[in-house]
Amino acid sequence: MTYDPESLRARAATALLAARDRTHLLTTCVDEPELIAQHSPLMSPLVWDLAHIGNQEEQWLLRTVGGREALRPDIDSVYDAFEHPRATRPSLPLLDPAEAHGYVSEVRGRVLDVLERSALRGGPLLDAAFAFGMIAQHEQQHDETMLITHQLRSGPAALTAPPPPVTSDGILPAEVLVPGGLFTMGTSTEPWALDNERPAHRRMVHAFLIDTAPVSNGAYLRFIEDGGYDEPRWWSADGWAQVREQGLRAPLFWRREGSSWLRRRFGVTEEVVPDEPVVHVSWYEADAYARWAGRRLPTEAEWEKAARHDPVADRSLRYPWGDEDPTPSHANLGQRHLRPALVGSYPDGRSPLGVGQLIGDVWEWTAGDFLPYPGFAAFPYREYSEVFFGGPYKVLRGGSFAVDPVACRGTFRNWDLPVRRQIFTGFRTARDAGVPSDA
Repeated sequence: MTYDPESLRARAATALLAARDRTHLLTTCVDEPELIAQHSPLMSPLVWDLAHIGNQEEQWLLRTVGGREALRPDIDSVYDAFEHPRATRPSLPLLDPAEAHGYVSEVRGRVLDVLERSALRGGPLLDAAFAFGMIAQHEQQHDETMLITHQLRSGPAALTAPPPPVTSDGILPAEVLVPGGLFTMGTSTEPWALDNERPAHRRMVHAFLIDTAPVSNGAYLRFIEDGGYDEPRWWSADGWAQVREQGLRAPLFWRREGSSWLRRRFGVTEEVVPDEPVVHVSWYEADAYARWAGRRLPTEAEWEKAARHDPVADRSLRYPWGDEDPTPSHANLGQRHLRPALVGSYPDGRSPLGVGQLIGDVWEWTAGDFLPYPGFAAFPYREYSEVFFGGPYKVLRGGSFAVDPVACRGTFRNWDLPVRRQIFTGFRTARDAGVPSDA
C-alpha cells in the first residue's frame, strides 16, 4: 500500500487520537482507589498502564523520532515492562493518577507537533509514519489490557456499550473446505505491520476443513455436560495438570446456579448466551474440546489461509473481506460492544470461502508455537517479538471485540501462555480433509 505524506500524517493523527480517547475512557470511569489498586496479580494497576503508554510514546516519538529533550528520564525504569513483572508493579514509585494524566497529555501535545513537522521519510522509523503507527498500536494494545483489568475487577459496572447488532443472514454450513496448495503468508508491504508479521513468504498447506464460525457457548456446554473436565484422555498432560491444580469446571467467570449457567461480564451477572462464541478459555481448554469433538485446532498457517486466501484471484487479501480497512459492518472491533456478536454475524466480513468472524469477536487459539517467519529481522527492538520465540507461547489470531482496527489485520499475530484465561480468547476447530469429525 502507498500513501502520500499528508494522508499518512492524517492517518497517524487519527490513530493516535482514537487511542487516547479510549485510554481516557478506561482511566476516568473509575475513581482513584480503583486506578491504583491491583485487581489481579496477572495485571498491572490501571495507573501503571496509563503512564507506561506515555513513557513509550515519549521514548519513541519525542526522543528518538523528534530528537527532543527527555521530559521524564527518571521514570524510564519504573515503566519498563521487562524490568518489572506485573505482580510487583504496585510497589514501584508510580505517578499518581493526576500526575499520570498530566504526563501523558504533555507528551501527546509535543508528539503532535513532531508529527506535524516531520517529513515522514528518511529511515525505517519514519517511512510510512511507521513509528507513529507503532505507538498507536501499542496504546491500543494496552487499552485492551486495561479492559481485561476492568473485567477482572470486582464491584459494579463502570463501562457500558450497546449490544452487537444481529446481522446473521441465515444458517451457515458448519465447516468449509480450504483447498490445499501454496499461499502467501505474512506481509512485506503492510505499512504498519510489526516485525513478527514479516516478511511475506510462500507456505504450503494441505487441504483441510475449518469451522465457519468460532465455537459457541452452547457447543462448549455440551463438552462440559459430557464430563469434559473429568476425562483426562481429552487433555494434554500439562492441560490436565491445570484442570486438577485449579479445579477447572468451566470457562473463567462462569458459575452454575441450579440448572442454569451464569457468567460475570464487566460487573454484570447474566445467563450464558448459547449462540455467542465461547470466551475466556485457555489453549488447554480449546485443545481438549477439539479432541473431544474428534477435531483439532487449526495451525497458524491454516488459519491465515482460511482468512486471507482468495482462490479465484490466487492472492492473499489484507482482510477476509478484501483489502479495505474494517468498518462496523465487517467485524466487531474497537470496544464498540463489550461482548462477542452471535455466531454467524457480520456476513460482510466473511472470507472468499465463506468463513466468518475471523476478525473481531474473540481471539482464536491456534495449534502452533510462536516462532519467527523465514527471513525474520527484529525491528525496531528485540523485546517486541524475538525474546518470546521458541518458548511456551501459543499463537492467537484474529482479534477480539476489545481490539482496535489499527492493531488488527489478516497478518497480525498475538501470543500468550497456554494457561491464560483472562484474555478475550475463544477458538474454532479444523480437521484434515478426508478425516471424519465426531462433532
